[in-house]
Amino acid sequence: MKKSLRKRIWTILIAIISVLLILNLGATLYFYQIACVRNNQPIGQVKTSSPNYSLVQKFNKLPKSTETLTNNDLKLDAWYVPAEQKTNNTVIVVHGFRQDKSAMRHYGQLFHELGYNVLMPDNRGAGNSQGNFITFGYHDKFDVIAWAKYLTDKNPESHISLYGLSMGASTVMMASSEKSLPSSVKNIIEDCGYTNAWDEIVYQAKESYNIPAFPLVYSVSLESKIRQEWFFQEASATKALAKDKLPILLIHGSKDTYVPTSMVYENYKSVKPGTPKEMLVVKNAAHARSFETNPTLYRQTISKFMKTYNP
Repeated sequence: MKKSLRKRIWTILIAIISVLLILNLGATLYFYQIACVRNNQPIGQVKTSSPNYSLVQKFNKLPKSTETLTNNDLKLDAWYVPAEQKTNNTVIVVHGFRQDKSAMRHYGQLFHELGYNVLMPDNRGAGNSQGNFITFGYHDKFDVIAWAKYLTDKNPESHISLYGLSMGASTVMMASSEKSLPSSVKNIIEDCGYTNAWDEIVYQAKESYNIPAFPLVYSVSLESKIRQEWFFQEASATKALAKDKLPILLIHGSKDTYVPTSMVYENYKSVKPGTPKEMLVVKNAAHARSFETNPTLYRQTISKFMKTYNP
């Protein structure tokens, strides 16, 4: 009887564990699809009611060319907008999660009005660029570096600024410390970037789905390692900033609940000692809304920073 009871208990335990593993596997595949797989439904377009919509309309009228390059066997696509007056100064504008370059048109117009050439790429897995996965900056940083080299090859006198929004912000921070980044890159501007992909995904799991990190985020991160060769912890802006020597401007909204405002302070603190750094926290601005909330302050802060570090 005792052996029979023990056997039944073990059978039940194995059955429960098997069900839990199957449920976790299903949830892993579902949330991996949400977080990391391309869906060709870009978000974040500027609404016609936005005070920045007039910038989108102006940008649409600018002469622009389509530029392409291949990196890691992926064909990548970008718009290039020359400045009105010839200059060697160019800003690479990097979009955020599940966006494409068209969502960044008002930023493109901003930098155009400040007198810069503008290059606006589609990240891998977005827009007209190839790729099936979103990599939260881990692989994207090398695409940004490839674009910087592309510009430098075309004009060896180039002075390049990297600007990124949200995931794009973390991407340019990650790129900043790579040895392959050309010396033509002079500064970094990041707006509402996260500390690392792990922190952001753990935060979103809790905030959006009320799901704890264990076991689901761990298993989704493992799925990323299997499919894309990186764990979420490896896509880290803070680790890159600890090695970065480029001047950096960090911007965040005080009311950001998507990438919590606390992350800008962590990123700021992580910057390598001695590296020029500035921070702007825009009062009452939600996620990726600092420019919209206080356009004058935003424009003035960026203009001053770029004149100082990319004259």
